[in-house]
Amino acid sequence: MPEILLSTAYMPNIQYIRAIATSGTATVEQWETFPKQTYRNRCEIATAGGRMTLTVPVIKACSHQLTRDVKISYDTPWQSKHWQAIKSAYGSSPFFMYFKDELEPFYRERTEYLLDYNCKILNTLLSILDIKANISTTSDYIREGDPQYRDLRNVIHPKVRQEQGKDFYDATPYPQVFDSRMPFESNLSVIDAIFNNGKLES
Repeated sequence: MPEILLSTAYMPNIQYIRAIATSGTATVEQWETFPKQTYRNRCEIATAGGRMTLTVPVIKACSHQLTRDVKISYDTPWQSKHWQAIKSAYGSSPFFMYFKDELEPFYRERTEYLLDYNCKILNTLLSILDIKANISTTSDYIREGDPQYRDLRNVIHPKVRQEQGKDFYDATPYPQVFDSRMPFESNLSVIDAIFNNGKLES
């Protein structure tokens, strides 16, 4: 079975985590030219007002900057804003109190590089979910079509329409904080499943 190839992701969505859990191993691309408007520095959560995007601001030194070299910008207080949004969205969820202490440090402490920040978050999320997986980063850029990999770098993307049961995507509803008055929001950051259910739904 080809190894899963992923882009880096900030608070990755359920599809991303399912891909890792199913495969048990994954490689994260670090040698690509950093693209805009992807999950590499953004995630989505469910709030009282609907789906909300949280974006980590980054410093782009040039148009051909590699993902591994992208630094996080702290010119604005985005950490406190993100954590406040997460608390507002999930403060009343069944498992928020159980897991908030493991995630809150990511909104207090500073990490220079986006890739390092995302890797730390990913390892914490996998630990919370008790998913044992071998995660590595690429030693060189992997070109599209490499038969060694199942390439999901541009598949798990906010602008790509997903289909039920394809590429680890599952839109089966589970309990959410605002489901009594809001439609189910699928494939959010995995923290939505963690805070609402304590785990990923099977």
